[in-house]
Amino acid sequence: MFRVAALITFLSFVVLTEAQHEPGYCAFYDECGCNPTVSGSLLPPIVPCYDYSRARALSGEHYRKLIGVCPILDKGESNTFACCSMKQLLSLELSLAMSKALLMRCPICADNFAHLHCINTCSPNQSQTVNVTKVMNVTTGNITREAVISYQAFLSDTFAYGSFQSCKNVRIPATGGFAIATMCGRYGAKLCNPQHWYDFQGDSSNGLAPLDIDFQLIKEGDTEGLPEGVIPYSGRALMCNETTPSGGQACSCQDCQESCPRMPPLPLPPGPFRLLGTDGFLVISIILLCLLLYAFIFYLFVAYFVRTWKRKEAEKGKGKSKDQNSNDVTQQVIDPSEVTCVDRNSLAAQAFLSSEFRHWGTLMATYPLTVLLLSAVVVAVFSAGLKSIELTTDPVELWSSPNSRARQEKDFHDTHFDPFFRTNQLILTAPDRKGHIYDSLLFGLQNFSGLVSKDLIIELLQLQTQIQNIEFWSEDLNRTASLKDVCFAPLNPSNPSLTDCAVNSLPQYFQNSLKNIDAKVNMTELGVTKEVDWRDHVIYCLNSPLSFQDITDLRMSCMADYGAPVFSFLAVGGYENDDFTNAEAFILTFSLNNYARDKPKFKVAMQWETEFLKIVQAYQKNPAAKFTFAYMAERSLEDEINRTTAEDIPIFMISYAVIFVYISVALGEYTSWKRILVDSKFLVGLGGIMVVGCSVLASMGFYSWIGIPSSLIILQVVPFLVLAVGADNIFIFVLEYQRDMRKHGETREEQIGRVLGNVAPSMLLCSLSETICFFLGALSTMPAVKTFALYAALAVLMDFLLQMTAFVALLSLDTRRQDNNRCELLCCVTVSTQHPNKPNEGILLPLMRRYYAPVLLHRYTRIIVMVVFIFMFCGSVFLMFNVTVGLDQELAMPQGSYMLDYFQYLYKYFEVGVPVYFVTKKGFNFTTVEGMNGVCSSVGCDQFSLTQKIQYATNHPELSYLAIPANSWVDDFIDWLNPGSRCCRLYSFGPNAGNFCPASESAPFLCTTKCVDAPPDGVLRPTVEDFNRFLPNFLGNRPGLKCPKGGLGAYNKAVVTDQSGEIIATRFMAYHTPLSNSQEFTAALLKARELAHNITMGMRQIPGTSPDFEVFPYTVTNVFYEQYLTIVPEGLFIISLCLMPTFVVCCLLLGLDLRSGLLNLFTIIMITVDTVGVMTLWGIDYNAVALINLVTAVGISVEFVSHITRSFALCTKTTHVERAMEATANMGSAVIAGVAMTNLPGILVLAFAKAQLIQIFFFRLNLVITLLGMAHGLVFLPVLLSYFGPGVNKALLLQLQQEKAKANRELELRHNMRQIYDNLGYESNELKLDSDSNSTKAPTDTCIPAQMMENQQEEGEERIDRF
Repeated sequence: MFRVAALITFLSFVVLTEAQHEPGYCAFYDECGCNPTVSGSLLPPIVPCYDYSRARALSGEHYRKLIGVCPILDKGESNTFACCSMKQLLSLELSLAMSKALLMRCPICADNFAHLHCINTCSPNQSQTVNVTKVMNVTTGNITREAVISYQAFLSDTFAYGSFQSCKNVRIPATGGFAIATMCGRYGAKLCNPQHWYDFQGDSSNGLAPLDIDFQLIKEGDTEGLPEGVIPYSGRALMCNETTPSGGQACSCQDCQESCPRMPPLPLPPGPFRLLGTDGFLVISIILLCLLLYAFIFYLFVAYFVRTWKRKEAEKGKGKSKDQNSNDVTQQVIDPSEVTCVDRNSLAAQAFLSSEFRHWGTLMATYPLTVLLLSAVVVAVFSAGLKSIELTTDPVELWSSPNSRARQEKDFHDTHFDPFFRTNQLILTAPDRKGHIYDSLLFGLQNFSGLVSKDLIIELLQLQTQIQNIEFWSEDLNRTASLKDVCFAPLNPSNPSLTDCAVNSLPQYFQNSLKNIDAKVNMTELGVTKEVDWRDHVIYCLNSPLSFQDITDLRMSCMADYGAPVFSFLAVGGYENDDFTNAEAFILTFSLNNYARDKPKFKVAMQWETEFLKIVQAYQKNPAAKFTFAYMAERSLEDEINRTTAEDIPIFMISYAVIFVYISVALGEYTSWKRILVDSKFLVGLGGIMVVGCSVLASMGFYSWIGIPSSLIILQVVPFLVLAVGADNIFIFVLEYQRDMRKHGETREEQIGRVLGNVAPSMLLCSLSETICFFLGALSTMPAVKTFALYAALAVLMDFLLQMTAFVALLSLDTRRQDNNRCELLCCVTVSTQHPNKPNEGILLPLMRRYYAPVLLHRYTRIIVMVVFIFMFCGSVFLMFNVTVGLDQELAMPQGSYMLDYFQYLYKYFEVGVPVYFVTKKGFNFTTVEGMNGVCSSVGCDQFSLTQKIQYATNHPELSYLAIPANSWVDDFIDWLNPGSRCCRLYSFGPNAGNFCPASESAPFLCTTKCVDAPPDGVLRPTVEDFNRFLPNFLGNRPGLKCPKGGLGAYNKAVVTDQSGEIIATRFMAYHTPLSNSQEFTAALLKARELAHNITMGMRQIPGTSPDFEVFPYTVTNVFYEQYLTIVPEGLFIISLCLMPTFVVCCLLLGLDLRSGLLNLFTIIMITVDTVGVMTLWGIDYNAVALINLVTAVGISVEFVSHITRSFALCTKTTHVERAMEATANMGSAVIAGVAMTNLPGILVLAFAKAQLIQIFFFRLNLVITLLGMAHGLVFLPVLLSYFGPGVNKALLLQLQQEKAKANRELELRHNMRQIYDNLGYESNELKLDSDSNSTKAPTDTCIPAQMMENQQEEGEERIDRF
């Protein structure tokens, strides 16, 4: 038997070697049956019969079939010869139809591809281009014939190169990739060349080729080594930008670079602003610095000359002398005609406010219990709304306005299409494992990283299987739920099984089968036999993920078990130059449907993700785990934000406790050790804290009543802000009371009312400014900023109202206790030591009066301060233009969060960015030829269609941030309809006659009717009727080997029609480049919008398009990053609105004192600008959270500035410097105690918070705001006022002058009557003391408010009446 076989083999070899190669002769003819050497083929491997004979003349049906399949061989019916039978033509037609399904969008490519295979199979001169190398006996139907199972095909390299060039850029719209990638095996699109392309086509192991074809590419004129008589085929391959011989049009630009129009060079992004060859903002800042310094120096010179002139005038005896600052020293006599309207208005305003607040304070202090009860009732009524409070935790609701463009686009997308699926992902590495080099039989030497190993792939599969098998009890479904209940199943969305769920990972290349991973087989290639195993399959699938079968003898598919491909960038990461097997990371992704939050399955998905996190975290803690990995669930971001907020609540509580302890201690007088418990203000401090808390609760309750939701940021920031504002007012009020002496015959309640009348206008000035500031801040479009501003405005207003009522009543009760010498916490215990009958100035006031103010306002110190702060301001202007705009999402995570590791892995290992959809709205007619041409990118389409413009953008990813072109359901629908693809057919007979017949039909002979006829020019465009009829069939057709263009999975949710069948929304998916920070996300959004606008304008020019038709880009991250497109101008607008009331209110409450208002405004602007400058230096990005803090900074700056400005304006000292000293000492000490020292301890505690967001935007930024507020309010402002502050109010001086004259007359009268009325001497002495109060009263008496002067006037009149 062995000898017989050897003889047959020898004779076959002799026959093959003696084969002749003559024109007009065939090398094989007809079909002999299946190739016995090929198993597991995706199509029946029918091979031809070895038959060296003359070519056959064709006629009739045979001829018509030939010109239908291979029109290039047509020589006329009476003169056409061929070497293929009818059966061969049918098999060739079927084989070409599968290729045309991918290549038909470029007719030139499809024709060139068919050209070669027609020559090999049917050419009448077949024997001259083909050399049979192996035959084998094949028995079919008891007939044994010699079948060709291998041959050589000779063709010129010119033809091969031209054919390859026409096909290499043909796209697959569904994936955005190249069709050549699926036809070049392991080489993929990047490494494919003509030889690799033909080698794959001739490889019987690819599952499609029925036999082995050894393509020999021969250079023109090179005959060396050719068998005798062989002439390489040297036909002409058409270029892709040519028309076909049958009149077909050239390929489109997307599939053929030669067809692309000449595009003008894209404009480069604008460079940095430059002036004089350097940074433009630096130049502007330097110019501003020079101007301000010049103006200040000029002012000093002018002031010097004016001072010199006035000194000379004084030397001439004109009764005036000037100090070193050119200010009047002597008290001049004020004539009533010198008093201006502004002075009278200012005095009247102060007198009115002081009088009203005095009466109010007396009333509140008289009935403290009633006031406290009514205040508690009001707070309780407001706070009752807390029962219906809603906390916004959804980041979309928190940071994106419902009326914003991105939010409306998201709502449109999610309404018409399903929301973007929920992603649950692991990125796994094995950094300590060493790689190896694998010598593959088919692929040569390949580098394998330590990660890409069999044991790790198996462990990844085990982890994946464990997660896939998650089961849990669902209360919403009232049954056990699993992954299939919530998973994204693109190819079986209605009733998915577990294997229908979209799980993307490397084990999917093995269909999640351990048996497939373990598979190995010996394979012979070019006479070399080696074992092929999982490594060869991985190499092949990573380079050709769309393949239904690899080219090894393993013959395994690369498609996932759910029926779709797993692209390499979804399976592995951390590779370079498509060296996939050297990847550093595995990627495992579970995709879930994204249900609306009010749907039951949303909770089911959340539960599944909770179980997912439990399994992953348990695996991470397992010491036997071989992976180092990062992970996330869709819910992780929100969970971590909520978790860190809850964990940092104790930090805030400690912060508030520190502030409370400080207030309680600092408010005490401490005149004697024996009176510590009497003079302490523990209960007053507690009451002040309670007032702040009640104001916050009332604000939150009120807005809950009217349905405005709160947020965690409000709970953290608003109490802190109100505490800073409220503590300042408390300190000013209490310290003023402690520094005051009760007058003769004055009751406790009247003293409290008088003190309140002195300080309440200042408290009103600040509180009203801040309230209006925050209410105007509510005009922001960002929900977080808007709700914060609303809550803060009402809280500050309520805090002021409660201070004017409840706190006054509380202070009245406390002073009653103190006057009775009762201990604070032990009210029944009294002490014998009496309270000293003198003002209590505390510690700060004497220090500031004796040391700080004189040093600060020294002649040279003032100059230094002005220069330093001008330099700081100009430097901050420069830094402000360089602040980073954005908020990277990892900053929202606490330190140590697993999400921080995930973001690090994501940016390091992912090779592609997020998907971006270009969504079309209603108003475009897709059914017309013009409509299809305006969208598609295949042959016959407009050169500037929707998809073509996106393709142009991807050619410049560094500018457009687009990496992969958009898929196109229009292109694939046209290709699906093409009769050459065999995708769209109709049942010819039977019960379903005339209905759509899928390509998967097991009896294909039932479906011979084409859906549409082939167009003569190769440009297929369905009629309106065919479009509307077959579009639903296309969208519901599952893609497969016989018809890869089916729309199910890729497009079934991308096209939305109304009840009449009109398309009202579609989407085209592309991919961004990898984006790693908020600046890149924002730039990508801006570029996508620019591109979408350009597309919109172009499509509106197409006849039948509605003028309001629109195309917009949608990415799931747009709602978060859109704010950064407008946050700079919006921030300037909001802060400007907040600054306006600080000027207006200051002017109005000071009686139209414009200069005070302007100086107040200028200082607050400097604080804000300097804050932004320090943000740049300290790495604090500008974003919505920073904007909230900047709005807060304006409010707190009012506290640092306005009190001192008002104190200066009302002071009656003779010179600017003396008035600045007095205001700095008196009010500055209260500001330090009430604002600075209240804020700083609480802020420092925040440094220990875990959340990076709190550390950066609450600790750092609030610390900067407080320190800059102190510096400007207590250093810069007094100096500024000493130079440019308003003059003394002449109306006030006139009133003092009149009071002094009246007092002098009364004194003279009393002196003359002393001998008669001895009993009036005491009163006369007292009146004298009153008239000389500048040297004997408490420090605040030197800056006499209007109401105090009214009091003096009233007391003088009372004494005269008594006399």
